[in-house]
Amino acid sequence: MKTMFPEVSSLSAGRAWHHIDAKDKVLGRMATKAAVLLMGKHKPVWCPHLDCGDFVVVTNAQKVKLTGKKMDQKFYFSHSGYPDGAKLTSVKKLYAERPERIIELAVRRMLPKTKLGRKMLTRLKIYRAGDHPHGQSKTTV
Repeated sequence: MKTMFPEVSSLSAGRAWHHIDAKDKVLGRMATKAAVLLMGKHKPVWCPHLDCGDFVVVTNAQKVKLTGKKMDQKFYFSHSGYPDGAKLTSVKKLYAERPERIIELAVRRMLPKTKLGRKMLTRLKIYRAGDHPHGQSKTTV
């Protein structure tokens, strides 16, 4: 039996827009839903080597919830590559300054760590407040 692969042109033409309201949602559970939609795993034509995901718009990023003591205990680590180039940023500081960055980091780390994953991340749109310029999204998650 021959394996059927969808054509790339048909995948990009059929991209839907999904809206996720982050108000009072737990960060990790909401991020997994966004990652599944970006990868296209909810579609019957999903292929791991093709970009068949949809657009995702996340609103109310400043109202997302973190469970437990994560607000006080969780840190994001980054390194410049130089000696003594390590940086620790607390979630509390990031939540106060750029809450959309917390959602972006959570979703990014759930996507493939390849060129394909970086391309998928470009279809993620995150907004601090409840309004967005992308019109009426078709599906609300």
